[in-house]
Amino acid sequence: MINAFLAIIFGLAILVWSADRFVEGSASIARHFGISPLLIGMVILGFGTSAPEMVVSALSAWQGNPGIALGNAYGSNITNIALILGLTALISPIAVHSKVLRKELPILTAITVLAGWQVWDGEITRTDAFVLLGVFSALMGWIIWQGIQKKTDTLSNEMEQELLAKTMPINRAVFWLVSGLVLLIASSRILVWGAVEIAQFFGVSDLIIGLTIIAIGTSLPELASSIIATRKGEHDIALGNVLGSNLFNTLAVVGIAGAIHPMPVEPEVLSRDILVMGVLTVSLFVIGYGFRGPGRINRFEGGALLVCYIGYISYLINTVFY
Repeated sequence: MINAFLAIIFGLAILVWSADRFVEGSASIARHFGISPLLIGMVILGFGTSAPEMVVSALSAWQGNPGIALGNAYGSNITNIALILGLTALISPIAVHSKVLRKELPILTAITVLAGWQVWDGEITRTDAFVLLGVFSALMGWIIWQGIQKKTDTLSNEMEQELLAKTMPINRAVFWLVSGLVLLIASSRILVWGAVEIAQFFGVSDLIIGLTIIAIGTSLPELASSIIATRKGEHDIALGNVLGSNLFNTLAVVGIAGAIHPMPVEPEVLSRDILVMGVLTVSLFVIGYGFRGPGRINRFEGGALLVCYIGYISYLINTVFY
């Protein structure tokens, strides 16, 4: 059992570190080939920050642990909104200026409704998975079109500053891209093994492990980048990290896992986890869209999100031990 705990600690540490290297390498390569900062921020950063969830969920589904795959995806969405945005807004209120991100808020809400509809029958089938991947492909096409059409946006300006601060030679960027991906896969295998061992030892479902330990661990890159961004005044990057990650998690992460192996869905996923994820997503849309001007997540709203997360995790722990 000690080995399992060490595997989770070591796996998470390497996972977070390698994800950061992977993002830096891929962003530098994209910049080297002349891709606009807006596209890098919306596409490359989205793929990079969701890479841990993708790899962990794919491996979990491949190894016959669908609970970890689903728990990781939906739990990460809940963690991103309630914990990450909550903490970030407490440190510094988040002002939403980017028109592109304001368009993504209602899209994320609609996709969350799609996720709830798909788990209604208690299973993610391969057909469901291919629908998710189809919607994901269409969304990527729209995002790329938006990135090409909009030459200037507050998100692109903030990304431009970040890219200038982290420039690197192309050979080093390729090295970090490849080595980061290899370490992502290796650390994910270690993490999944440790999580399964702990779940079996304590008699806890894979779903609970995925919703808590794995979800928090794979969301650490978003937590770190969002806090750093908001302290620099780069509010749109902070929100963009969360929106991009949640879109990727709901569509690509669940879609890839379901395509690998159809997944039974426990009733609690719909009545508890999808419900919480949906309420948080709608709340983020209401407070972040800014119907009468630029959106803003103030400290009070950030504190409310954080309280919701603490309550949700406390409820999960209570269901395990009582």
